Amino acid sequence: MFLVIFQTLIAIGIIVTILLQMQGNGLAQAFGGEGQFYRSKRSVEKLLLRLTVVLTFLFALVSIVLLLIAKH
Repeated sequence: MFLVIFQTLIAIGIIVTILLQMQGNGLAQAFGGEGQFYRSKRSVEKLLLRLTVVLTFLFALVSIVLLLIAKH
């Protein structure tokens, strides 16, 4: 049961990070302004990308574990 709840939370996290990436320009402007702080924009985008990759990996891992548990 814990793994199903954990998988649901990961899925919600993936959805949120993808939606934040889709906003792209608005999010970058919120943290970076008009290009004055180029590194800030880039680091926020990098963080979102890495977070999405990690969450996706965790989601796949938990899915495989749940599949193996269901077979037994």
